[in-house]
Amino acid sequence: MQWETVIGLEVHVQLATRSKIFSGASTAFGAEPNTQACAVDLGLPGVLPVLNEQAVAMAVQFGLAVHADIPEVSVFDRKNYFYPDLPKGYQTSQMYHPIVGAGDVEITLDDESTKRIRIHHAHLEEDAGKSLHEDFHGMTGIDLNRAGTPLLEIVSEPDMRSAKEAAAYLKAIHSIVTYLGISDGNMAEGSMRCDVNVSVRPKGQEAFGTRAEIKNVNSFRFVERAIAYEVERQIELIEDGGKVVQETRLFDPERDETRSMRTKEEANDYRYFPCPDLLPVVLDQAYLDHLRSQLPELPADKRARFQNELGLSVYDAHVLSASREMAEFFEEVQQVCGDAKQAANWVQGELSGALNRENLSIQNSPVSAKQLGELISRILDDTINGKAAKQVFQALWNGQGDSADAVIDAKGLKQVTDTGAIEAMIDQVIAESPAQVAQYRDSEPEKRGKMIGYFVGQVMKASRGTANPQQVNGLLKEKLDALL
Repeated sequence: MQWETVIGLEVHVQLATRSKIFSGASTAFGAEPNTQACAVDLGLPGVLPVLNEQAVAMAVQFGLAVHADIPEVSVFDRKNYFYPDLPKGYQTSQMYHPIVGAGDVEITLDDESTKRIRIHHAHLEEDAGKSLHEDFHGMTGIDLNRAGTPLLEIVSEPDMRSAKEAAAYLKAIHSIVTYLGISDGNMAEGSMRCDVNVSVRPKGQEAFGTRAEIKNVNSFRFVERAIAYEVERQIELIEDGGKVVQETRLFDPERDETRSMRTKEEANDYRYFPCPDLLPVVLDQAYLDHLRSQLPELPADKRARFQNELGLSVYDAHVLSASREMAEFFEEVQQVCGDAKQAANWVQGELSGALNRENLSIQNSPVSAKQLGELISRILDDTINGKAAKQVFQALWNGQGDSADAVIDAKGLKQVTDTGAIEAMIDQVIAESPAQVAQYRDSEPEKRGKMIGYFVGQVMKASRGTANPQQVNGLLKEKLDALL
């Protein structure tokens, strides 16, 4: 039997507010445990929550960015459950009237095709604390610093049909929230994580299969691996005569498997009811128009501009617009050198390779966009050739010069374009290579093109790599053919 995978994601995005969603406590990451949890976060008697206006603005900006309906009124509810790291015994969330309604996101797949994934809604809620199990010798430590951090939970429709599509959707959400500046998207620190709902059904069947929810997956790679395992598990279970149970599972990246955590709760298990301490949020059109006017150019718009105005391929435009920092770096390089394709090649090639080797982000690149743009300009005006350009890049990376021009002068890398000087080197190489010249002369015409490479190499060696390769090739062919 052929099977179809059905996937929906619930993406949890920590919003980049300085204080929590209902209190003035700090949201800074990395503080000592339990130093950033105040009386409101703990739900102590006599305290009242006050809604963080910036969290509302950030949620609405996301909704506008994904073409979503923004309801005029949204309402907070209490979601009741009991975890050690949830001191109040309930989470303030939005169940029935979320702040962001239906929208959609376009994803780009490996074959450069695109697909629209529908968003069911996005709602605001507070994060729980964190249970710590390491170094407690059989006990559990509780850190409540994270309790009350504003979260935007983005719930997709079950529109994804493969692990690749799910990862592409998660990357698209990551790009949008980081472009907007509403989250740093740092998955390693928990700023963005997702619950993955996976089910399988026979191909052609309309009804969904029973789904399992994989909780708190915190990397693009883990999402793909968790889905791959879970799909195989469910298919094997059904084909062996068993039934998939609706449950919550955890992904273990070390064993590359999902494991049962608990049976899946339904909405009535949480006993939702409207929060008595918070008024409904009412948004007017003037407020929405104000936030819409502050939206930056978003990834999809930037990709389209890179293709239509700068002539980049679909692939190049997609890679270079994936993050706001990468896009801004590329655009500055392109503006300095004036050649979008060369800028794209160097940013994706030499620069990205060096960043990956050193495990650096583009914000921490030792080579600035201005320096890289000037380096490319020196290639375009024939001041240096491609081989010398890599030497200049490495010198800039190592801090051995303030600019490409300074490195070129210091290392004597300026390209020799004087025809007379190149001819003199060619004549010397030909005179010192009688056997190779004879072999060239006696070869079939179609083989001479490859043989000329020997002479080019010798001339480049004689010039210490500074001769213009195009001129060397042209002049060599003229002189060798004259000997036939």
